[in-house]
This record gives sequence, C-alpha cells and structure tokens, in this order.
Amino acid sequence: MKKRVVLGIVLLAACALIAVIPLLTIKDSEFGGADGAAEEVVAQVDPEYEPWAESVIAPPGGETESLLFCLQAGIGAAVLGYGFGYLRARKKYGGKTAGEERTPAEK
Repeated sequence: MKKRVVLGIVLLAACALIAVIPLLTIKDSEFGGADGAAEEVVAQVDPEYEPWAESVIAPPGGETESLLFCLQAGIGAAVLGYGFGYLRARKKYGGKTAGEERTPAEK
C-alpha cells in the first residue's frame, strides 16, 4: 500500500514537471493551436485562398474559447475518472451487487 502512495506522488510530480518546465524554459513564446498553424500553411501555399465555410457560432473572445476548451477537458476527465473508478470498484468487489455479501475467501 505504501509503495502505491509513493508511486502516485512520484507520478504526479512528474506530470507537474512535464507541464511546468516548458513554460519556464521557453521565453517569449506564444503557444498556439493547430488551427492557427494550419491557417498559416494554407496562406503560404495559396495566398488567394478564401474559406468556403464559416463558423456557425463564433465565440466573442479568446477567453470564451479557452473556457469552452477547459470545459471540454473537464468533462472528458470526469468521464475517464468515472470509468476508471467503476472498473476499479468492479474489480475490488468482484461484480457483486450492493445487497450481496462476500465470503471470507473473496475478501
């Protein structure tokens, strides 16, 4: 049990380092998305290109776009967390329903 706690702490620290190190080491950089990079490439390849479709709903600003992205990430994390929790509980309790009692051999 103690090894799992230590492993969890080490993995969380590694995740934090992976996120923080690029932000601290890369100075004066702008982290853009794939949409902006694709737009630049298209402009280089064909300067006269005009998009044939527009967004149905355009967010009023960058903050709203960031909010929607974070909301999407949060919902995805909640779904994954629920799924992993369900699988872990199913493994731990052996697929028994709430009213059934486990035998001492199953514990």
